[in-house]
Amino acid sequence: MTAPINDIDDPRRTALVRQARQHFITEGYVGTRMEPIAREAGVSTATLYAMFENKAALFAAVIEEAAADFTVRMSAVQNCTGSPQERLLGFLTTYADFMSDAFVQAIFRLVITERSRFEALAIAFFDKAKNDFGGPLIVALNEMEASGDLKLEKASWAAGQLMGMIEHPVFFVPMVTGGQVRAQRATAEIAADAVRTFLSRYQA
Repeated sequence: MTAPINDIDDPRRTALVRQARQHFITEGYVGTRMEPIAREAGVSTATLYAMFENKAALFAAVIEEAAADFTVRMSAVQNCTGSPQERLLGFLTTYADFMSDAFVQAIFRLVITERSRFEALAIAFFDKAKNDFGGPLIVALNEMEASGDLKLEKASWAAGQLMGMIEHPVFFVPMVTGGQVRAQRATAEIAADAVRTFLSRYQA
C-alpha cells in the first residue's frame, strides 16, 4: 500500500524537513526558496507542495519537529535520582549541554527572528520549552522541599534562579553575540558552580 502523501513517517517528508531546517537557519525565512529544498531532498517540487501547502507550512513543520526533538533530549532530566546535589547536578548538566548546543541556539534564534511573522507558532514553541524544561525541575524542587532537604519560598522562583545561572553564560551570551562569544568553562563546571550556589542559599 502506498503511504499517504502527508504521512509524517514518510522518508521524503523527513528529508524535506531536514533540508528546509538548514536553509531556514542559514538563509532566514525570506531568503529560503522551495525549489532548492526539493532538489536537495531528492524529490520533485510537486511532491514538496503536496506535502506542504506553502513555505509557511514547511517552516512550521521545521519548528514543531525541532521542539519535539528538544522534548526527547530533555526527558532524561526526569530520571535524575540521588541526593539533592546529585539530582540538581544531573538536571543542570543536561540543561547546560542542551542550551549550549549550536543547533539548539540556531533554532531559538530562528524562532525569535521570525516571531512577528509566526506569533502563534513562537508562543507555542516557548510555552512548550518552558513546560519541558522548567516543569520537571519544579517538581523535583517541591519533592526536595517536602522531604526536608530544601527550604524554598516558591519552587518556581527557585527554578528560575537555578536555570538562569546556566542560561546566562551558555545561552544568552552566545545568542546575543551570534555565537562569537562562548563560555570558556566546561558546562559541567558551570553546572557544578550553580548547584553549589543554589544549595548554599536553599539547603535546609
